[in-house]
Amino acid sequence: MAGSVEATPPARADKPDLPRIGVLAVQGDFEAHRRALERLGAGAVEVRGPADFDGLDGLVIPGGESTTIEEGVAAYGLEQPIRELARSGRPVLGTCAGLIMLDRAHLGLMDIDARRNAFGRQVHSFEQDVAVRGLGDEPLRAVFIRAPWIERAGDGVEILAEVDGHPVVARERNMLVAAFHPELTDDLRLHALFLALGAGQDIGAHGRSSGA
Repeated sequence: MAGSVEATPPARADKPDLPRIGVLAVQGDFEAHRRALERLGAGAVEVRGPADFDGLDGLVIPGGESTTIEEGVAAYGLEQPIRELARSGRPVLGTCAGLIMLDRAHLGLMDIDARRNAFGRQVHSFEQDVAVRGLGDEPLRAVFIRAPWIERAGDGVEILAEVDGHPVVARERNMLVAAFHPELTDDLRLHALFLALGAGQDIGAHGRSSGA
């Protein structure tokens, strides 16, 4: 079954050097992301201010309302710490509104343009099996809620999954984005893929690039 817990890699309980991952807790379902990371054996902390970035090995920007998240990031002085973390090579995962936050028009960290509410408003939310390059043969059960898609992507961006021809998962260097909410299912392979970026592993993804 797509989205089954059996597809998720086991927790890294045998690792003494578990990564310490921040989850941006300005708005959105950050608690579900924290639980997902903890199930994979990572240390997860909620990030609300610049001081919370100390000692982080990576960052998750969750879904939610992108305008509210953008305003909160500005109000709490989080733009520069987020940019510094991403540019240091530490992994960043942006889901749904987090994808929007990383695009050219917002934090400007990924060479992508996002289209907000691309699949429709809240009443048009849906679930769909999505084949994601690098996650094996079993599709990922994806939950789309007021979801964006990637309208344009630069040559350095790997497109890892599409829905109806629209990119919904992509990677650029140490940054990974998804248009859906991977924290809302028991299948944590996307979170595991994110943690693998921090471990310097080859994710085995050979996505096509979509020209800007």
